[in-house]
Amino acid sequence: MTDIFFHAAFWLALAVLSCILAYHLRISMALIEICVGIAAGALAEHYLGPDALGADREWLRFLATLGAVILTFLAGAELESAVFRTKWKEVSVIGTVGFLAPFLGCALLAHYALGWDPRASLLAGVALSTTSMAVVYAVMLETGFNRTGYGKGILGACFINDLGTVIALGLIFAPFTYRTLVFLAVSTVALSALPFLTNRMTRLYGHRTAAIRTKWVLLVLFGLGALALWSGSEAVLPAYLAGMILAGAASQDPFWVRRLRTLTIGLLTPFYFIRAGSLVSLPAILAAPLVFLVLLGGKVASKIFGLYPVVGRFQRERNERWYYTLMMSTGLTFGTISALYGFSHGIVSRGQYSFLVATVIASAVVPTIIANFAFLPKHLLPEKAAGAKAHELNTRQQERRRENGLQDE
Repeated sequence: MTDIFFHAAFWLALAVLSCILAYHLRISMALIEICVGIAAGALAEHYLGPDALGADREWLRFLATLGAVILTFLAGAELESAVFRTKWKEVSVIGTVGFLAPFLGCALLAHYALGWDPRASLLAGVALSTTSMAVVYAVMLETGFNRTGYGKGILGACFINDLGTVIALGLIFAPFTYRTLVFLAVSTVALSALPFLTNRMTRLYGHRTAAIRTKWVLLVLFGLGALALWSGSEAVLPAYLAGMILAGAASQDPFWVRRLRTLTIGLLTPFYFIRAGSLVSLPAILAAPLVFLVLLGGKVASKIFGLYPVVGRFQRERNERWYYTLMMSTGLTFGTISALYGFSHGIVSRGQYSFLVATVIASAVVPTIIANFAFLPKHLLPEKAAGAKAHELNTRQQERRRENGLQDE
């Protein structure tokens, strides 16, 4: 137990350091946590030996996975059904192209440029086709775009993109067995009944017992996550669907969402982001940097060339188009999950896995930094938009006063 507390304290020290650096550098905290994880992992491995940080310990992997699951649930809860209905064409088209362009481009690149075998190339296409819901949602929270239609459109497109990734991984590699049917059947029934049961429980026991709604949601996420893992899928997929289904109830009680968000970002997601960074093997990347650059360039280029013209059909302003495109070019959660799935099942070697994970993490860092520094659509930020509306209203009132004054004269 002493060893667990020691490691937990060290990891939370890295999380606090990440917060301080993020504040001074004005960069997304999630990205700083990834970079801190890469640096800490490299230093620990060099001076203390492999797995000195304890990134593969069962309890730490559980906390990291739980952080990704609840963060994904919160991202789904931000997608109000009304906004999703009004933007269904946008999110469907952009999300589908966001999956297909890098999937085909990176699979062909890995096979013909790097000489990987067909199964490893297809796995590379799947891993690099993702958009990081965790990173995008964290950035949306920090900028405030999660409260705007623009940001909710990006989150919706991310969901469609990652849904394509999960389906491709399942159809190409995961065995379709009776467990898959059981998972689909039970999830359909559970998610269909979830709004009624949640509303009923909240109405009967809410505000009378200690956080029963939070406990109920965690019960659902744990149960569906266990079923997903048992069937060969991933725990984050039903979490996102559950969040979307409960989006209406969540919008009616923002304080509950805020408390759950504080728990998640304050305790759980640092383990996820820092661990994701610590898994990168810098010596392997430095030994063959060209492979890493080819994969990273292929992912980002295929995303940009595939998405930018499509995004332009829905977003006319230049910064809005580029910011949307670059956010969709990120990758982390499902990318690392897909790469780990390939390594665990012998589809890719350890070296190929390292390159894929490094590429996925770099794609979470580089496009997001460029987007926030060069193409942030500041006019859409909630406080900017509110200020602009107030200024416009004040200007109109002044003009009316002047007109009334002239009329009086």
